[in-house]
Order: sequence, then C-alpha cells, then structure tokens
Amino acid sequence: MIACLEGRVVEITSQSCVLLTAGGTGYEIGLPAHTLAALPGKGEAVLLYTRLVVREDAQELFGFATWDERQTFLTLIDINRVGARTALAILSVYRPDDLRRLVLEEDATALARVPGIGKKTAQQIFLELKYKLKVDGAPGAPGTDGSRPGGVLHDALTGLANLGYDEGEAHNVLKTVLHDEPDLDVSSALRAALKRLAKKM
Repeated sequence: MIACLEGRVVEITSQSCVLLTAGGTGYEIGLPAHTLAALPGKGEAVLLYTRLVVREDAQELFGFATWDERQTFLTLIDINRVGARTALAILSVYRPDDLRRLVLEEDATALARVPGIGKKTAQQIFLELKYKLKVDGAPGAPGTDGSRPGGVLHDALTGLANLGYDEGEAHNVLKTVLHDEPDLDVSSALRAALKRLAKKM
C-alpha cells in the first residue's frame, strides 16, 4: 500500500496534482480543496500522505497534508453511501477536528453543507460517523453504552427513529439483525438495519 509520497509538483488541476518522485514516476493524486490550495508552486517539493482506492473500473490515488486527515478519509469511506469522492468532498469542507467537533455537538445537519449531500443522507452519514470517529466522550468510545449489546440496540434504534423510521418496525428489524450478528457495533447494526428496511419499502 502506498502510504506516502514525496516529490516535486509538476502539474496542478482543479482537483488533483501530479507528483514526480525521485525515482522518475509521476503520480496523479486527488486532494481535498484546502490541501490543493496550499500546494507549493510547480517544481517545489512536497510530502503527501496517500491512500490508493481500487474500484472495478479504476484505481485512484488520494493525498492528504496530515496522517490524521488520511485516517479520517479511511473512516469516511468505510461508511455506507460514502465513496472516495464524497469523502474527499467532506474533507474539502471540514478538517478532521471540525468533524470531531460536529460529533461532540451532535450537529448532523452540518454535513448537508457539503456539495452533493442532502439532508437525509447527511443524517445517515452522521449516525455512522459518530460511532466510527474517535472522539473522547463521544458515543461508541470505549467504555460507553455503545459498546454493550443493550447499548447497541438502544443507540441504533434512536438513530433510526431520528431518520423517521417507525420505532416498532425499526426495533423488530434491529432485534433480528443483532440476533443474527450479536457482535455488531452500533454503526454496523445501523447499516444492516437500513439495508433490511430498504428492502421492505
């Protein structure tokens, strides 16, 4: 896995740069907007933390100014409905510390400010994000109710109710999900329940 690259900037586009390494290989790297804006001029050296995302039809390399930003990108693409481009769009609007603040403040609607993300999708992303992003004192952190089976059911049910699902139906679906897979965390239980509920619609 390509974890970081150091080289000279040879081209800059609206969403990426081309980095030429000392070995003579040029890499096109997709970047968040603020990282793109902070790039040095052509011919200047830069170090970027990177992640290669492999899809059926393409292989794309994404770069970040800090390791924290790279790891947050990985957290985002592990969320249902969030692909690499959506994760990059989120990180173009919010830095990792901004996302942690949104989690602590329970500000789900803030994600709807990201281009291409509607209000309902923002709420669904937020529900998973707050259980995946490491924030001291946030739900899902070690030692909180989100790590216990009862807490998983309660928190996932609250999340589905907030999305407008009927509480009785959501409760039955979650009980089935957790019976089939009792070791699921809140985020995974939410994802599994949403898939089952979608099939019933």
